[in-house]
Amino acid sequence: MSRHSGTEVLRYTAFSADPEGGNPAGVVLDASGLDEAAMLAVAAELGYSESAFLTRQGGPGEAGARDGAGEPGDAGAQDGTGAREYTIRYFSPKAEVPFCGHATVATALALAERDGPGDLVFRTPAGTVRVTVTREGAELRATLTSVEPEVLDIAPDDLAEALAALDWPAADLDPALPPRIAFAGARHLVLAAATRERLADLSYDFARLEALMHRLDLTTLQLVWRQAPDVFHVRDPFPVGGVVEDPATGAAAAAFGAYLRDRSLVPATAVLTLHQGEDMGRPGTLTVELRADDARVRVSGTGTRIGD
Repeated sequence: MSRHSGTEVLRYTAFSADPEGGNPAGVVLDASGLDEAAMLAVAAELGYSESAFLTRQGGPGEAGARDGAGEPGDAGAQDGTGAREYTIRYFSPKAEVPFCGHATVATALALAERDGPGDLVFRTPAGTVRVTVTREGAELRATLTSVEPEVLDIAPDDLAEALAALDWPAADLDPALPPRIAFAGARHLVLAAATRERLADLSYDFARLEALMHRLDLTTLQLVWRQAPDVFHVRDPFPVGGVVEDPATGAAAAAFGAYLRDRSLVPATAVLTLHQGEDMGRPGTLTVELRADDARVRVSGTGTRIGD
C-alpha cells in the first residue's frame, strides 16, 4: 500500500498468483475525492500499464448509490441481483482508457479480500462489466464478463503501416488467423505470428506505432501465436499508454476470444488458455471462455497483492 496526496493506493498483480508474475495494477477503492488530473497523476507515479479507481459506489443516478467506495468492511451498494455495484475508471500513465481487464480483476480481488467473494458489477466507460470472485483453495479467482464484442476489418494500408512499425514482414504472419480489429470494451488489432520465434522477437518503432494506434483508436496490438487448438501465446504492445508492452491484458484477451469465434477458428463453446508475459519475465495465464448462447466473452484469472 502507498499513498498519493492522502489517497490509499493498493497494488495487485492480475493473472498470476506470484507477485513477480502477471500484470501489476494500482487500485484505489475510494477515488471519490480525486479529479481526472489526480487520477492520472497516481497512475503516472505508479508507472503500471493501468490503474483502477472506484469513483462511486453504485451506478450513476441509481437509488441507493452514494459517492465514495465505502469504509472498510462496507459491502457496497447492490443492484437488483444482489451484486455489489461500483463505478470505475481506468488510467494509464498517459491517458484514461475505456476498459482494462487486468485492473478490473485486480480491483475485484481487492474488494473480495476486503468484503468477501461474490458478484460485482462495474460501471465502466465502455459499459457494464460483471465480475464473479470465487475462492479456490487458498486462492481467489475473478471472472469478468465483457461487454458485447465486435470484430472489424482493417484497411490494407493500415495493416501495412502496423507491420512496418513492428518491422514484421507480411510473410511472417499466420494466414490461418487473418488480421482484424476486435473490440470487447476496447479496440485491439489482432496479428498472428507464424512462429513462436517471430512473436518473441519484438522490437518496434514506438512513435510510429503510437501514431497509427491513435488514428485507429486502438488500445493495444494483440500479437498471438497458436501453440495448440485452444492454447495461445500473446504479447501486447501498448505505446498509447506510455509503456512498451502490457504483461497480461484481459481486455485484449476478451477481444481475441470474440475474434476467434467470429472467424470460426474455435468452437462456439470453448475454453482457451492464453500465456502472456513470458518474454518479459512476468508470466501469467488468462482463461477465456466462450458460450454458444452468449455473445459476451468471459476472462478469468488469479491474482495477488503486491507488498510495499
